[in-house]
Amino acid sequence: MISFVIPVYRSAKSLEELHKRIVDVFLTSEASFEILFIVDCGSDESWNVVEQLAAKDRKVRGLKMSRNYGQHNALLCGIREAKGEIIATLDDDLQHRPEEVPKLIEELYKGYDVIYAPPKKEQHGFLRNISSRITKIALQGAMGAECARHVSAMRVFRTNLRDAFTHYKSPTVNIDVLLTWGTSKFSAVRVEHDERKFGQSGYTIYKLSRHALNMMTGFSTRPLQLASFIGFAFSFFGFITLIFVLIRWMLEGSAVPGFAFLASIISVFSGAQLMALGIIGEYLALMHLRTMGKPPYFVLSKTD
Repeated sequence: MISFVIPVYRSAKSLEELHKRIVDVFLTSEASFEILFIVDCGSDESWNVVEQLAAKDRKVRGLKMSRNYGQHNALLCGIREAKGEIIATLDDDLQHRPEEVPKLIEELYKGYDVIYAPPKKEQHGFLRNISSRITKIALQGAMGAECARHVSAMRVFRTNLRDAFTHYKSPTVNIDVLLTWGTSKFSAVRVEHDERKFGQSGYTIYKLSRHALNMMTGFSTRPLQLASFIGFAFSFFGFITLIFVLIRWMLEGSAVPGFAFLASIISVFSGAQLMALGIIGEYLALMHLRTMGKPPYFVLSKTD
């Protein structure tokens, strides 16, 4: 069985067409399937549409979150609810073509565990594309895997990978990082992505930047290593400056004159210290959230 896990956020207008296209592709195939819509509280009629689809089609199941938790948190909820041996994740805005999913499944059977579907051509604006690339760089650091540059919200993977993060309960969630906990067998198949038909993306540049920061501090220690390196580099620079001042004092009998020189040195060192403290603060904030036991999601209601 194939489980389609689709997080829903303000996409009431596109759900019926998305459902129809999935059914048209897989109803004639030998593989059974189910469709899970996880409504992430976008304050529109999405939940009503999901309830109507579930009433008409037994293959459709809906879960409504108690509030907006975010795309990856909704995905985690759907992944844990999935009944199929294979999970396919799609966006709800019709940019991902359900017709391309069989290509990903075919690639999966070549011995891989996760298949991504990066677009042949990005359909976002210039600033959004730049933000996405920065996010993928951060993701590559968090995943520690070359596959990060091919990461896409459209992906197919084996359901048993979820066993690797069964007990994960942090409110900071990134599905792609969690998948690396269970496998290193990744591949990618480039597919056509369509333009968004309805509404606008819920991902702003700020949200993407925040997501990248959460990935770097929530799933990797590299920022702490960077802070240590910066501290060492500026300490070395300060030592060289001290040697320069002492040598000049011994040779000329005077120290380096000028307030500007001293002020610039103090500013540089203060900036480095504040940067390191900021990085440490991000880690402490995440530790605080995890010790609170805050759940990654809470399901308010389900379809029958």
